Amino acid sequence: MGQFSGPSDPGPDAHWPVHEERRGFFTDTSICIGCKACEVACKEWNHNPRDGDLEFTGMSYDNSVSLGASTWRHVAFVEQDAERIERARESGAELVALGMPAVRTESGSETQAPAPDLTPPDTPEFRWLMSSDVCKHCTHAGCLDVCPTGAMMRTEFGTVVVQADICNGCGTCVAGCPFGVVERRSDGTVAPTARDGERKGEQPEVPNKGIAQKCTLCYDRLRDGETPACAKTCPTTSISFGERTEMVEKARARVAELHEAGMTEARLYGADENDGVGGTGSVFLLLDEPEVYGLPPDPRVCTADLPDMYTRAGIAVAGMIGAAVVSFLGGRRGRR
Repeated sequence: MGQFSGPSDPGPDAHWPVHEERRGFFTDTSICIGCKACEVACKEWNHNPRDGDLEFTGMSYDNSVSLGASTWRHVAFVEQDAERIERARESGAELVALGMPAVRTESGSETQAPAPDLTPPDTPEFRWLMSSDVCKHCTHAGCLDVCPTGAMMRTEFGTVVVQADICNGCGTCVAGCPFGVVERRSDGTVAPTARDGERKGEQPEVPNKGIAQKCTLCYDRLRDGETPACAKTCPTTSISFGERTEMVEKARARVAELHEAGMTEARLYGADENDGVGGTGSVFLLLDEPEVYGLPPDPRVCTADLPDMYTRAGIAVAGMIGAAVVSFLGGRRGRR
């Protein structure tokens, strides 16, 4: 359980003159086919360079490996055998027992869920889990909290972007992200982030000397009323885009639908506003535990404990001052 409270939309805290509803993604991994069209569209729109030579790693058919400074969308391939599938369903059933949607008959009594449709390529013995990962655009963003220059900016859409012309490449945000999303890239040039009254095409590119890089949720497209490139390109609608409240509602309805089909392993990630980052702008439907997808099970913003730390430091300082005063007064009495 997290320590945060308050509205799930952090946009108003940025004091933009015009408030937009918070935008976000819903990524449904149950219908991702691993085509990587989102990766390509993201790179093409944002002019991000290729990562490496794209040869197979020997560990997976996924040749782009992970999110990074040049890969802001990444589709992971996870192979699962029958034993792992069964464990996923058992852990999902435990979540259902804790209050997630139960399957009921028309009379209202609970019943066993029907067997899932195991059409190819999934079989009882094998399946692929494919998941398109991206920056989470956290409600309480660690990268934003620790940035010393103000290069990290909360937009009017509630998202977090890097202002390339302000970033000094210190890398504090890299350590501040609980998801390991932010990285620095020092090759070539990069266009500054468009701010009020500006567009990327109207600004000269600046040298990219270790500037922090991550998904912007296509901020320049949002400002023009356009859908982010990855969501617009996805052929299966695995990536949905819209107002975050609508995305969460859609995600919960999809989980209930899969549970009714017997897929108890379906669960949400990032929709809980009481988690360690106050919920995320990018919500995911997973078919196994978060760790299987390389996601932290309980993400926590790095600045969450600062109030307690300040309180404890204050108590410690007060104690030290009190001890010094007592020692000083005791010494004076001893000299009389």
